[in-house]
Amino acid sequence: MESIYTADENRYAGMTYRRCGRSGILLPAISLGLWHNFGSVDVFNNFIKIAYTAFDNGITHFDLANNYGPVYGSAEENFGRILKKGLGVYRDELLISTKAGYDMWPGPYGNWGSRKYLMASLDQSLKRMGLEYVDIFYSHRPDPETPIEETMGALADIVRQGKALYVGISNYNAEQTEKALAVLKEHRVPCLIHQARYSMFDRWTEPDLLPLLEEKGVGMIAFSPLAQGMLTNKYLHGIPENSRAAKSTGHLKREQVTDDKINKIRLLNDLATERGQTLAEMALAWLLKDDRVTSVLIGASSVEQLLDNLKALRNTNFTADEQERIESILRVNLG
Repeated sequence: MESIYTADENRYAGMTYRRCGRSGILLPAISLGLWHNFGSVDVFNNFIKIAYTAFDNGITHFDLANNYGPVYGSAEENFGRILKKGLGVYRDELLISTKAGYDMWPGPYGNWGSRKYLMASLDQSLKRMGLEYVDIFYSHRPDPETPIEETMGALADIVRQGKALYVGISNYNAEQTEKALAVLKEHRVPCLIHQARYSMFDRWTEPDLLPLLEEKGVGMIAFSPLAQGMLTNKYLHGIPENSRAAKSTGHLKREQVTDDKINKIRLLNDLATERGQTLAEMALAWLLKDDRVTSVLIGASSVEQLLDNLKALRNTNFTADEQERIESILRVNLG
């Protein structure tokens, strides 16, 4: 007979929680993203263990989107199954997010940022997960054709309908973000959080976006903090067969893992070893050294990988010398 899940009573002892902008919400420093590893091509028994282990270690934030899988919708369906099997007992201790903005169904109403798409998509997401509301609903990407007033107006109305408690935006640049925040302010529905790609290898957020979010009191959650696995020990010796770069279903392409990147990975790994960390731990800690980063989103294909990533929280401080060494490694072309 299948045992009923009971959460670890000490689940909050080891996690750090950070204020999300100027809001009442605290997010765990590390959150669990269901972008990969929770789809229909993966093994359910594996990811239910990952989800339980995450919560047992104080990860309260589970991040999804309508098209996470593969196949589209399957991550939400599987997370709904996990909630039904026991995690849902703790619904009021969980912060669940989903998004709409990328292609989801055929025809003109299953993509981008129209009011029709966002509202229909969230209704579908709630059904898949068996939820009455999500904590955060995001516009997953800016729509160059739809007026920002329509997209943000839909988000505001979704909050008023009680289908989401907060709203966020993802993949918006600084200029687009400023416009979106202004429209939401007019609706008296503040933007809680911005989700952006950010890692040692991808720092587009630093010049304009991070200062803007700090000024406006909006939280920031970083996705792909390990550059889709490149900032781990996986690629120290080239591209292994079981890696994302080798999989046809993954988003990391073989040609992205260049000689320059591999040489940088090796030098960063040497520094991580000196710090008593793995490269993955150091890469996560490097993001968390900045107070403007509320949380980093990790994916995990195993319980062991999840627990290893959590070790990053043991040391998020960097000396001036360590920071300069990292900057010099990232600056130079080592191809």
